[in-house]
Amino acid sequence: MIGLSKDYFIIPIFVPHLGCPHDCVFCNQKRITGLSTDVTPEDVERIIEEHLSTFPHRDISIEVAFYGGSFTGIQKDIQRKLLAIPLKYKNQGRIKGIRLSTRPDYIDKETLNLLKEYKVDTIELGVQSLNDEVLNKSGRGHSSRQVYIASNLIKEYGFNLGLQMMIGLVGDDREKSIFTAKELISLNPYCVRIYPTLVIKDTYLEKMYIDKKYNPLSLKEAVDITTDLLMLFEYYDIDVIRVGLQPTDNIRLGKDVIAGPFHPSFRQLVESNIYKIILDDYINDYDKSIIQGKTITIEANGKCISNIAGQKSSNKNYLTQKYRFKKIKIYEKDIPMGIINIYMDNIFDTIDRKEMIGKYLKDKAIIRV
Repeated sequence: MIGLSKDYFIIPIFVPHLGCPHDCVFCNQKRITGLSTDVTPEDVERIIEEHLSTFPHRDISIEVAFYGGSFTGIQKDIQRKLLAIPLKYKNQGRIKGIRLSTRPDYIDKETLNLLKEYKVDTIELGVQSLNDEVLNKSGRGHSSRQVYIASNLIKEYGFNLGLQMMIGLVGDDREKSIFTAKELISLNPYCVRIYPTLVIKDTYLEKMYIDKKYNPLSLKEAVDITTDLLMLFEYYDIDVIRVGLQPTDNIRLGKDVIAGPFHPSFRQLVESNIYKIILDDYINDYDKSIIQGKTITIEANGKCISNIAGQKSSNKNYLTQKYRFKKIKIYEKDIPMGIINIYMDNIFDTIDRKEMIGKYLKDKAIIRV
C-alpha cells in the first residue's frame, strides 16, 4: 500500500520486465521490485483484496497501479486479463482509478482504445530524458520524438498523462536535466516523477561503474539538481508525486544499490534545501548588523515545519551561524502551505513560497524574466 495522502491510496502491482525487450543500462526490475515471476490475474485479485482489507473505513480514494514500465508491451490478451480485475472493482465502486506505466514507443491508437475499454485513468510514460544522446547511451531504445508523439496522443484520448524523468544518467548533466524538465512542462502533464540514477546490482551500469566508465552523482549533487527541478515544476503548477526511489528491503545502499545518491528520505532533503534557499535569499536582503544577535520567529503550516527546520535542524543551524542569530524559533500556524510568517523584533513580513521560487529561478537564469 502506498499512501500519498490520508485520503488517497495506491495498490501497487508490479509487472517486472513483462513486455519489455530492452535492458536499459540502469534497470533491473527484479532487483527493484523484489519480484522475478510473472503476475497472473489471480495474483492481481489477491493483492487488491489484501490491500482493501487494510484500508480505513471512511471515504477514501483508491487506485490500482500497474508498475514495471512496459505494461502496454505485454500481449494484448494478457493486458485484457490483468485489467479485467481492477475494472471489476472499479465498476463495483470499491476503487476509483486505474493507472499504469509504460514506454513511449508502446503507445498507439489501438493500445489506447484497449485501455479506454478497461477504464484506465492515468498513463505514465518512462521518459527518463529528452536528450537523444542520453537516451541512446542509456539503452532506452526510443527517441525523444516518440515521447512527444505518445504524450500528445494520450492527452488527445482523454487520459491523465504522467511523465517520469531521471537525473544522472550516462551522458546527462544539470543543463540536460533542466532541458528535460522544461520540455515535460511544455507537455502539461497531470503528474511527474523524478528519480536519481542508482547503480543497481546485475545491471550494465554496474559493469560501467566497476570499469570506471560511469560516475554516479553524489547525494549533494543529486539534491542540488533535483531542487532546481522541483522548484521549476512547482512554479509551473505541475504536481510531482514522487522524488527518489521508494526504499524497500532490497533498495538500500550496501544491498542491491551498489552506488549512487540513495537516501530513504530523499524528497525531504530536497524540500528542506528549497526552504534553506528561500529563507537564505530573504534574510540576505537585510543589513546583517541590524539582525545580528536577534531571535527570529517563523510561523508555517504544520506540514512544512520539519522541512523548514531541515534534517537534524540543519537549516536552523546554517542560518543561525551565517547570520549570527541568537535563536531561530519555528511554530505551527494554521496558514496556507505556501506562506511563511517571519518575525524579528518589530519586523514582521510574509514570505510567499512561489514568489521566492520564481525569483530564484530567474536569478539562476533557469527561466527568463
